[in-house]
Amino acid sequence: MANTFMSTEPKWYVLHTFSGYEAVAKENLEQVIENGNLQNRIFDIVIPTEDVIEENNGKRKIVTRKSMPCYIFIKMIYGDDIWHTITHTRGITGFVGPKGRPLPLTDEEIRKMHLEKVEVDFTLEVGDDVQILSGSLGGTVCTVLKVDDENQRCRVNVNMFGRETPIEVSYSEIKKL
Repeated sequence: MANTFMSTEPKWYVLHTFSGYEAVAKENLEQVIENGNLQNRIFDIVIPTEDVIEENNGKRKIVTRKSMPCYIFIKMIYGDDIWHTITHTRGITGFVGPKGRPLPLTDEEIRKMHLEKVEVDFTLEVGDDVQILSGSLGGTVCTVLKVDDENQRCRVNVNMFGRETPIEVSYSEIKKL
C-alpha cells in the first residue's frame, strides 16, 4: 500500500524554475491544471515582482522586475499524487524544501510577500498622507491622488529626486498617517 499524504486546506509553496523560465513554467503549470482538471487542487500561481525606479538618460520610470528570479509561488492542496505532476512540468526543477519535498510558507511569509489579498479597515480620501511600508520605497510618505476602494488600491504621489511621480499601490502596502 502506497504511503500518500494530502493536506486538506490550500497552502502556499515555492517552486524553483530554470533561470528566465518563470513565465514559461507558469504557463505550463496552467496548462497542466487545465488538462488534468486540477482547478480544485491548485488555486493560484504567482511570479513575485516588485516595482523599482530606473533612470535612463536622465529620465526616471517605474519598471516591474522579478523580485525573486528562478522562483514562483503556488497555492494548492498538496498531495503526494500531485507532486510528480508538478515537478515534471516543463520549466520547473522542483519544490523548495528539505530533499525537494514542499514546505508550506508561514502566515508571516505570505503577508510579507503580499501573496494574499489583505482586507484593510481604514478609509482613504484624496489628499490623505500615507506611508509606504516596504520595498524600495519603504518609509516614503506620499499624498493620495485617487482611491479605488473596490480593488483596495490607490494612486499616490511620491517625491523622487525633487519631482512628484504618481504610482499605484495596494492598501496592504501602505499605512494611513
